[in-house]
Amino acid sequence: MAFAINSAMKCTKFTSVLVRQCSGGTLLSGVTKNAATMASSADLRPTAPAGGQNGLSKSVFISQSRDIFTNLALEDWMYKNFDFTDHHIMLLWRNDPCVVIGRHQNPWVETDTELLDRKNVKMARRNSGGGTVYHDPGNLNITFFSPKSRYNRKQNLEILANTLEKQWNLRPEINKKEDLIIDEKYKISGTASKLGRPNAYHHCTLLVNVEKADLKSSLLKNEKLMIKTNATSSVPAPTINLSEIHSGITMDALIAAVGWQYMKTDDLTNEDKGWGQVQKQKGFQMINPSEEWFPGIEKIRDEFASWEWRYGKTPKFEVSRSYDIGWGLMDISMTVESGVIQEVYLVCPDGVSWGGMTGKIPVATSVINQRFSQESFILVERALKTHKFHMSEPSNRRHAAHG
Repeated sequence: MAFAINSAMKCTKFTSVLVRQCSGGTLLSGVTKNAATMASSADLRPTAPAGGQNGLSKSVFISQSRDIFTNLALEDWMYKNFDFTDHHIMLLWRNDPCVVIGRHQNPWVETDTELLDRKNVKMARRNSGGGTVYHDPGNLNITFFSPKSRYNRKQNLEILANTLEKQWNLRPEINKKEDLIIDEKYKISGTASKLGRPNAYHHCTLLVNVEKADLKSSLLKNEKLMIKTNATSSVPAPTINLSEIHSGITMDALIAAVGWQYMKTDDLTNEDKGWGQVQKQKGFQMINPSEEWFPGIEKIRDEFASWEWRYGKTPKFEVSRSYDIGWGLMDISMTVESGVIQEVYLVCPDGVSWGGMTGKIPVATSVINQRFSQESFILVERALKTHKFHMSEPSNRRHAAHG
């Protein structure tokens, strides 16, 4: 192979699949079928040696997994172990229903974690920044791998925009946040990246036929929680499926079109060099993100699926809930660091005491040093019942308050 993998972490089962020569599984059959609409026999030239200008070649990898933690682990494995100096890679992947937050976000701010559990929707934290997104099989995830020196997020988005324009006559625009939008309003692709040494990746999404009702409900927040945090917050935007705009945009058709356009585009000049350029590339490859193919990937997957990563990486925050006790609103407030409750306070309304104390009262409770969850408030409520609330104001003012 033209790309190098660390010798201690060498893949053992890669099989290159040039889709024009493939008659295999459903996905590749779809890719092969759609290729015919994008190239005429006049476009095709005799196969040239691998490697384009300056020896640079490209591949499109398609993950066979639908598990979000496995695909995040695959992305991380490739980022850490591949040499992209002379071989750039586009990774295409899809997931079963899940919510994915950015590395520096707070899951309790972005979604209702208990609701996700009840709906059996996984919550994951990726290794890049950016905002929260919902994935299901109708969402195509695209990761562009390159050396950091050749990282170019806008150029990658132009490949996607060119694909939609050339194949379906759509004209998406790249906004200031470097998202893809349609009709100056609807977001069809969000974007995030990770830059390291020597490698970098830029990943984004394309909404094909996502279940929009599930998308909306999965990103609902728990309005009872009041959270103070410096974590990155998502900025909501109206979205639209590509299939709503053009009925011809199916997942298989989009995978084929995006892959071919990527291989036709010269990474050094961003010029579409046609099908002659494709002949210099390594084609489509179905990959199995398993331990047999990528030694060590299961450990990485376990880390992405762990509570310590998904919740424990949350920046320090303060969370509170309000309760009506008849004489006003009482707040239970918690300080949470690394996902673990550090302090609990009771904030009484003016003129009300608890256990002979008023104002902001520290509470000794078993939830301290425990992992935070919404159930933590229920446990604190039980602890508070050991003392009753009392009015600390004179009797006549108390009656006035109730009047």
